[in-house]
Amino acid sequence: MSRLRLGVNIDHVATIRNARGGAHPEPLRAAGLAISAGADGITAHLREDRRHISDADIDALSALCQKAGRPLNLEMAVTEEMVGVALRHRPHAACLVPERREERTTEGGLDVARGRHDIGPAVERLRQAGVRVSLFIEPSPEQVEAAEAVGAQVVELHTGAYCEAVKAGHEDQAFRLLARLKEAAIEASRRGLEVHAGHGIDYDSVGPVSQILQLTELNIGHFLIGEAIFVGLPAAIARMRSLMDAARDLGLPHS
Repeated sequence: MSRLRLGVNIDHVATIRNARGGAHPEPLRAAGLAISAGADGITAHLREDRRHISDADIDALSALCQKAGRPLNLEMAVTEEMVGVALRHRPHAACLVPERREERTTEGGLDVARGRHDIGPAVERLRQAGVRVSLFIEPSPEQVEAAEAVGAQVVELHTGAYCEAVKAGHEDQAFRLLARLKEAAIEASRRGLEVHAGHGIDYDSVGPVSQILQLTELNIGHFLIGEAIFVGLPAAIARMRSLMDAARDLGLPHS
């Protein structure tokens, strides 16, 4: 079993920057620190309203990741504009997500089952350009099946409901939601899809998620950027990396 990868989302460094305007703090610097601290890749969400990450950030992050030999995962809505951005930059991966202007953060997974008509052509265009396509979905068999049907190579399972249940101390609910994540991961892997997970993961919830052996990557952002205020980004990433590795080792069968 390969090591569980950690993708670090640096969106909210840009959120802090944009609160005052100007150039500080720089998402590019955060990405460099994350890579130096052991991040296996960088994730950035270019929203239609440009509320945090900007087009110039994507330019700079693309160059940094290429130089560092780390993948850039571009999160994006399924729109003509965003597909065009991805086709210009050709990041290692594009993760298609739902997006509403009024939301504070991505709420829920992409409804691939209902949106095949729009999602399928976007997936095809990106794949033809050599971009690895991931779909951010709810952990359900229906959405996994639809993701395979439209040609995605990767699914990223939405862990938000599970993480919220853990934070609230709702143990029974968390147990059921974790089982749902496991079932979806198994089904996705059975269908030949690479399986990632993300949204809301922190130090308390990362262990059980990391023990889902079908997962190959976690994408974590808001918590790490918030924790970095107190301990620094390298230390926050190092602790997350340590918890992931320890949990994965516990979940592996030992002879």
